[in-house]
Amino acid sequence: MIFSELYSAYYNAVAAILKAAIDHPLQGEELREIVRQHAFGESILQVEPALREGRWQLLRPDGTTPVRKEPSMPLTLLQKRWLKAISLDPRIRLFQEEPLDLPGLSQAEPLFTPKDYVIFDRYLDGDAYEDETYQANFRLLVDAIHCQYPVSIEMESGKGRRVHTVLLPRYLEYSEKDDKFRLVGSGRRSRVTVNLGRIRKCEKYRKVYGAFSTKPTGEADLQREMPFQAEAAPHTENVTFELTDQRNALERVLLHFAHLEKRAEELGGNRYRVTIDYDREDETEILIRILSFGPMVKVVAPRHFVELIKERLRSQRSWER
Repeated sequence: MIFSELYSAYYNAVAAILKAAIDHPLQGEELREIVRQHAFGESILQVEPALREGRWQLLRPDGTTPVRKEPSMPLTLLQKRWLKAISLDPRIRLFQEEPLDLPGLSQAEPLFTPKDYVIFDRYLDGDAYEDETYQANFRLLVDAIHCQYPVSIEMESGKGRRVHTVLLPRYLEYSEKDDKFRLVGSGRRSRVTVNLGRIRKCEKYRKVYGAFSTKPTGEADLQREMPFQAEAAPHTENVTFELTDQRNALERVLLHFAHLEKRAEELGGNRYRVTIDYDREDETEILIRILSFGPMVKVVAPRHFVELIKERLRSQRSWER
């Protein structure tokens, strides 16, 4: 909302109109075309009458303007303080290599700092956003998603084993609870999910691989229809549980597992069945998360996950004695 009034489409449209009117008398059709380019189709119903009828006192009847200099919209102090505040977030460096450099920003007092708010219900082992290798990997993957070329990835598994894979990145997802980014890409048989924090090396794959070939310039070129292959792709498992929607349990479960692919089915009587897909290496973490919902959640499949639940509960009971 800080930028909505000063930098909205209406302000940009009127600024473009005044810029044109300073250069030459502005006719009706040209004015309407500028509004269509900078605002919305229906905006002409408000903008043109306000200018033509003199309510805004910016255009004369002959299409000229009393404004002598091209309009500019400098940042307000509030906007500078807000930009300074978000620039303190370490994740901002993932999207730009250099800090924000705007006139007066360095002298502005941040509107808030990370010390001004407390985050709870979040794990403390979030990704290392300030690590230069992590930043470089992130930017390369964003470019690969936009340009659609395969990447070669060396990563460390949850057990400390080095794994190599080549995949076609599709999108990135962020888990607020884990404070981690994950890459979702196409593997040989199915979707592949990789934690960015586990990636040790990431680069463009320049050889002919599956359906794709990367040119020396780095541009991906579709060669032929072949199944896309991946090496040592992480294995995906799923768990199905039923829950009773008490105390917003369904909403909390869906939010808790927002970063994972899932399916929910209504069973009636305020009961639901939810299936969640997860990386096999994260099974213990998923187990602990499900147990945190207590008696409102009951795991029904697969059988081995049910046994893990029972074993965990027996272990906890033995410690209570």
